[in-house]
Formats: sequence, structure tokens, C-alpha cells
Amino acid sequence: MQKFDLITLGEIMLRLSPPGYERMSRGEIFDKRAGGSELNVAAGAALLGLRTGVISKLPQNDLGTFIKNRIRFEGVSDDYLIYDDTEDARLGIYYYEYGAAPRKPSIIYDRKNSSFTKIDLSEIPEEIYSSTRMFHTSGITLALCEKSREVALSLIRRFKEAGALISFDVNYRANLWTEEEARETIEKILPYIDVLFVSEETSRRMMQREGELEDIMKGYVSDYNVKLVCTTRRTVKSPKKHDFTSIIYSADTDKFYTEKPYTDIDVIDRIGSGDAYVSGVLYGYLKYDDPFAALQYGNATSSVKNTIPGDLPASDRKEIDGIISNHNAVGAVSELNR
Repeated sequence: MQKFDLITLGEIMLRLSPPGYERMSRGEIFDKRAGGSELNVAAGAALLGLRTGVISKLPQNDLGTFIKNRIRFEGVSDDYLIYDDTEDARLGIYYYEYGAAPRKPSIIYDRKNSSFTKIDLSEIPEEIYSSTRMFHTSGITLALCEKSREVALSLIRRFKEAGALISFDVNYRANLWTEEEARETIEKILPYIDVLFVSEETSRRMMQREGELEDIMKGYVSDYNVKLVCTTRRTVKSPKKHDFTSIIYSADTDKFYTEKPYTDIDVIDRIGSGDAYVSGVLYGYLKYDDPFAALQYGNATSSVKNTIPGDLPASDRKEIDGIISNHNAVGAVSELNR
């Protein structure tokens, strides 16, 4: 019997932010939080009810312990965490400054030579490949360094060979690698991918695909046999007001799925909302095998994550079901959860 519904691979980082809307260049204290794209996905899916685990490498010190404890608090298994006890072990850090119109949010990364960039395939136990229904990683992991890329590519192939579904979020970051390098690498793994998350901008610019969005999405299915293609649609009115929905194409039904946007979202913290979308989609897909359920859970989890400080989600199945119900309600909706 498979132990997990979902296992993810990725770097877990320490996030430091000046409180409120203070500037990094002026503030004197930082709020400390854990975060990382693939951990965010595993945490969101666990909150909804899936059994999830994360593969990562952490320094064997107090910061690594902080991250491990955070992972456990989120309900994500730490069975496959690897610990680095070398003298140069370190946890990647990023600094995040909140924005307020017209000032945009800003990020400074300090992640070079983190323990995760030294992860080796030999450190990952063989039994993991047959222990999950689905494996997920992202373009960030592929882009970090040659070592993490080799491990990610090997895991994608090995999980696929063992019968797991493969989920991949392109999550292109121009500060990590070039468009040409990203496109060449991602095109090699697309034949292994079952569930693909890719923005319209990334499809057009980095992947160099042309035509209507629907044709682009269907192209991933016809060219690479992807089963589900997911593209988010966010309208940024200001740093603190967004509208959000998405569109999903299912190869099995040959249909597109969408719904009315969540409008005027109060954006407390946008970081992690894309990962929350992934977690909701994967929950709906694994739980119900229903593209529209995947869409609804993805849109709701992403929208509500914007209202939560930090990278990690904090909404369980009951809250998300209520948000979906309110989103589809006709007439007045109570302003208070009772």
C-alpha cells in the first residue's frame, strides 16, 4: 500500500521580513518564517487532507531544527529530510519587503551554496519511488544548480517508472537561469509530466509558444501527452487588491474549465499563493479525479492564501469548502463564520 498521496522535492528557505511595511534598508528587526515552493504545495495539500511528504536537505543546526519543526506543524512528513553536518552547511535565506501602492514588494536572495544545492541521489532511499501516488517539483529546483537539476530529473524518471503521476510547476525565474536553458531542460521532461502548471506569459516568452491561450494549452497535450494543463489568471489592481481565477484543460475530457474570478482579494501576502493554487488543484485531482473540482479548490486555496502572512498556507478543508460555497452563492452571504 502506498504511504503518501503526494511527495515533493525542493529547497526550503528562511524568510526574513521587516514587520509591517517597513523598508529593509531602514528597519532593525525581521520576522522569521519558513518557506519554499514545494514545501508550500505539500503543506497546502496536507491541510486539505492528503498524506504528503517533502524531500529536502537542511543544515544540522538550530535553523534546520526550526524548519523541521515547521514542517511537522504543517502536517507534512519529514521522513525524507536529509541533514547536512558539514562545517559549511547553511540554510538559504531570502528577504522580503511588503509593498503598498505605488511601491512594489521587493526580494533579496541569499541562497548560494545552501545545503540543498549539495543534495545527492544516493541520499534518497530506494523505497520512496513506490511509496506515493504523485511526485511534484518545480522549475525553481531545476534552476538552482547542476546538482539539484540532476537529482530532480532522476527523481522524475524514477517516480514515473514506478507508476506515480508527475506534477510540475514551470515557475520560471529569470534570476536563476536563462530562457534558453530553461526551455531546453523543461522540454526534455515534458513527456514525463501528467499535470503541468504554466503561466500564459511563460508559455509565450520562455517556451516560445504562439496562438490563442487555449491552443497553447492544448499544444502541451498533443506534443507531450500531458493530462492536465493549468494556467492562472491574476489581475493586479494594486499591491493590495487582486482578482484571481484560472483555466484548466483536461486531455481526458477534451474540455476547458474555468469559473468567475475571486474579486477584490485583500492581499496581505502574495508569496505562496501560486503554490497554494497548485496544492488545491492536486488535492481536487487526486481526491475526486475531477478537473472542475481541481479548478475550484485551486482557485479558492490560492485566493485565501493571499490573506495569510508568510509563505505557508493556513486553510483547512472546512474553510476552503466554505469559501467555495460563498463564491458560488446567490444573494447575501454572512460576514461572520459562526
